Amino acid sequence: MRTDEMLAGEFATVSDLIRGHAAERPDKPAMIFEDRSIPYAALDALLDRLAAALQREGVGKGDAVAILAASSIEYGAAFLAALRAGGVPAPLQPSATPAQLAAMIGDSGAKVVFLDATGAKALGDAQVTAKIVRLEALDDFLAPEDATPEPVEIGPDDPFNIIYSSGTTGTPKGIVQPQSMRWIHIARAPGGFGSAVTMIATPLYSNTTLVSFIPTIAWGGTAVLLGKFDAHAFVSQAAKHRATHAMLVPVQYQRIMALPDFDSFDLSSFVLKTCTSAPFSPALKADVLARWPGLLVEYYGMTEGGGTTALVCNMHPTKLHTVGTPLPGQDLRLIDEEGNEVPQGEMGEVVGRSGAMMTGYHGRAEATRDATWHDAEGNRYIRHGDVGRFDEDGFLILMDRKKDLIISGGFNIYPSDLEAVLIGHDGVTDCAVVGIPSEQWGETPIGFYTGPGDAAETLAWFNAQVGKTQRLADLVRIDELPRSAIGKVLKRELRDRYAAA
Repeated sequence: MRTDEMLAGEFATVSDLIRGHAAERPDKPAMIFEDRSIPYAALDALLDRLAAALQREGVGKGDAVAILAASSIEYGAAFLAALRAGGVPAPLQPSATPAQLAAMIGDSGAKVVFLDATGAKALGDAQVTAKIVRLEALDDFLAPEDATPEPVEIGPDDPFNIIYSSGTTGTPKGIVQPQSMRWIHIARAPGGFGSAVTMIATPLYSNTTLVSFIPTIAWGGTAVLLGKFDAHAFVSQAAKHRATHAMLVPVQYQRIMALPDFDSFDLSSFVLKTCTSAPFSPALKADVLARWPGLLVEYYGMTEGGGTTALVCNMHPTKLHTVGTPLPGQDLRLIDEEGNEVPQGEMGEVVGRSGAMMTGYHGRAEATRDATWHDAEGNRYIRHGDVGRFDEDGFLILMDRKKDLIISGGFNIYPSDLEAVLIGHDGVTDCAVVGIPSEQWGETPIGFYTGPGDAAETLAWFNAQVGKTQRLADLVRIDELPRSAIGKVLKRELRDRYAAA
């Protein structure tokens, strides 16, 4: 069956699509990394040898294969080969502690762990029972050149991958995403992905990355993998490869648009730029719209699935303060503390339902129940953990993560409201507000910022702009806000830092 027929069908596996692309476009680059590339025919052959080797090591249908490494062609091949072997890739974050990494590998039940130098350093002396395979010496692990893996029947309900949440304490939860969830990501991707040259600028262990990488490969496009993000390197590579697509997080857009020579790069080949994972300021969206060709779409959703919204910024320039409206087939609602739906226009916790939902947290039935809400008909929804409201046109306005809400003296304080004011000061380039315990008020807001502004003067200016209940108890200047690899501010780290000080 041709790949266009598979893509038009009800379900196909990524592995079968790659094999089809290898037959139909053998010399087309599938992945590019630095000065290397691998075409689809060579990728298909490599996946056969890798998958056969994984099966040789006992990897069968549904068995996890962990990957702990920086982005590279070998990383991409290891992920895709795990799928071909019938296994379940479990990409891990090198930023986690050795104890957390060992716990995640144990939790997944991985029989094989692919490591590079970055991953080996992150794992340290932590002990694991899985077989370690170094990506730098992948040739030594491969099955013979004529080897092929045993065929494995894969259906929509089978697991596709396990994505571990970015928890800062304890063992992160393993989010099991089924094949059907990834298929929806593939099927709803624009047909233009077949000729896409997609910039992959976030780590491959992130779901943010995979929702761009997987459709690109499934449609037969080219994925340009980047190492540690550098704004100048991004625009240089994008211009060189005539990039058409990119998924970036807000802090990356911020750094790119701040380049003094941004306007000198030819980015006219871009068709679609997307953004997700963290708050995307209206001013920054407007700057991207004005100076960077192609559509700009902001997506809001969760790794766990549930409901997804989209804002096509070019079409709705007056709605840049929102995250758009639910995509077709997505049901998003807002509920109160008791689990009751709130009236139109009122704030509530976001819950969502769609065909793209996690099976559950791996081995954590209670956590899965806690993340679930059921409507009156018994339909299952995923709790997003965010607080927001729908405006009169049905556009979703997000306030904050529910866990970041500050309750001070009985008043609800939304950090995003305070951050929107603080960033307006000329001496502030980046900022975050967190709540810390207070004997008098229960909690009180504390601000952190980067920029040249004097802390005392900026604090006085800020407190004069807001109501009495929103005033900051303290404002701390720091060199850089702590962020995850996909740009989320690590607010727990800021709280811990303030408590320690």
